[in-house]
Amino acid sequence: MSSVPPGTGWPGDPATADTPVALDPADVRRLAATSGTLAELTARQSVCRACPRLVAWREEVARVKRRAFADETYWGRPVPGWGDERPRILVVGLAPAAHGGNRTGRIFTGDRSGDWLFASLHRTGLAARETSTYAGDGQALIGARVVAPVRCAPPANKPEPSEKATCLPWLEREIELVAPHVRVVVALGGYAWQAMWPALRSAGYELPRSRPPFGHGAEAEIRYGDAPVTLIGCYHPSQQNTFTGRVTAQMLDDVFQRARSLAV
Repeated sequence: MSSVPPGTGWPGDPATADTPVALDPADVRRLAATSGTLAELTARQSVCRACPRLVAWREEVARVKRRAFADETYWGRPVPGWGDERPRILVVGLAPAAHGGNRTGRIFTGDRSGDWLFASLHRTGLAARETSTYAGDGQALIGARVVAPVRCAPPANKPEPSEKATCLPWLEREIELVAPHVRVVVALGGYAWQAMWPALRSAGYELPRSRPPFGHGAEAEIRYGDAPVTLIGCYHPSQQNTFTGRVTAQMLDDVFQRARSLAV
């Protein structure tokens, strides 16, 4: 099997056999724009087939598998946003990992980056558990939601510009739906920092005229209506960053403690 059919009992699967499927960029724009709720949006995200290269890759990975997970069924579909439906803090990554989110069906779940991220979220009171290993494991986010600009695992972790553009309406609509509640956006890595600006603008945020440079702990004040919102940069907890010490547990904790203090 190359992917889990929607509505067949996967824990937390937002879609059913009747969920409409986006087959091209125009479909993505239309289905994202007409999603009236997060539930409807995440269901449509999770069955998207608009990028042929990404569809082929994610399903090949799900079919071939990694030896350590040879006995597991892989999700093999786009990985939707996940967490609190009225989040004060929005955490933005890049894309699902081939043997992480693409396997488990939940963003940052089942890979080393997620181990670091959820441990920090738990220590700072934003996650119910310190680990996130599989869908249905009891993990829950507290006042936070995790999203990604690209919803499918890309080859070599590098989505093409056209794939980023095709996926953007899903992110824009998700931000729009949670915007009344969000007071802090944490961008994990330079790509997330860059990707957030057009998405935030589309969702109705007021942004500075020029985009401040990304950096760990960098902050930019933006606004949603009368409410101040803070965008915070954070180095991505990738294996490359954590193995080399570029990111430490304390550095992550400091960012999420700051986010919590601003989100009150």
